[in-house]
Amino acid sequence: MALAPRERFVRNTNGKRMFVADWGDPHHPRPPILGLPGYSRNAKDFRHLAERLAPRRLVSLDYRGRGRSEYEHDWRAYDPQTLLDDVRHVLIALGLHKVVVVGTSLGGILAMGLAVAAPTALAGVVLNDVGPMVEPAGADYLLDYMGRDRPQNNWNGAIAELRRLLPDLSLHTDDAWRAFAENTFRQGDDGMLHIDWDPAIVKPLTDDTAPAQDLWPLFGALRPIPVLVMRGGKSAVLSADTLAAMQTRHPAMTALTLDGVGHAPTLDEPEARGALDDFLIAH
Repeated sequence: MALAPRERFVRNTNGKRMFVADWGDPHHPRPPILGLPGYSRNAKDFRHLAERLAPRRLVSLDYRGRGRSEYEHDWRAYDPQTLLDDVRHVLIALGLHKVVVVGTSLGGILAMGLAVAAPTALAGVVLNDVGPMVEPAGADYLLDYMGRDRPQNNWNGAIAELRRLLPDLSLHTDDAWRAFAENTFRQGDDGMLHIDWDPAIVKPLTDDTAPAQDLWPLFGALRPIPVLVMRGGKSAVLSADTLAAMQTRHPAMTALTLDGVGHAPTLDEPEARGALDDFLIAH
């Protein structure tokens, strides 16, 4: 039987409700794990990890405009800095004083932000296929993917669309693709399946008036913190050169490249499981 989370809702600074999934034992002696999903993803991506690591506590959230969290009227409220504030708000609301962050894509960038904004809250950080440099071609592809709804008549159509758009995901069974589709689409009032996020979330990233940000100082803040980096060998987001530069700046970090895997690893790959287990046992 699937492990059911405790379902919580936390108000963000705009008064909108954010959904938080809270799995495992709140009194477990090890630091809780904070699962931070990718830019358009949601807490359901961490269900398999929560089930595997139980009874250790794992908390994840749907960022504003994603999943079961409320959408914003003004796209400017989707700025990543605002999302970082939301994460800090969730930590405070749930009384999480020390966590190990597992951050996928944007979630990893937010983990770097926490290293600046709340460094004492971090017992360790896992960066899943992300670093302080994002490959432009990969970013452009993902922005196009995330910025458009693509309604589907049924789950078979949704799965076929995802297989076409994301062929390098490490999903090898029909059941795995179905689960991924169910974490990506939701049924609308029209009976069609729609993406489970507000397409406007990409607008802060495509706003030409926004100043470009150098993420290397954020990564530098991780230097005193234990770090594990997972990179997909076919990643369009995190290059081998960037990973090598990260290792130069943080010599103590552990890095693993998953051959044949695109953006982003599910963390359910056998090699990823082993590395993640070793890291979490130690932190």
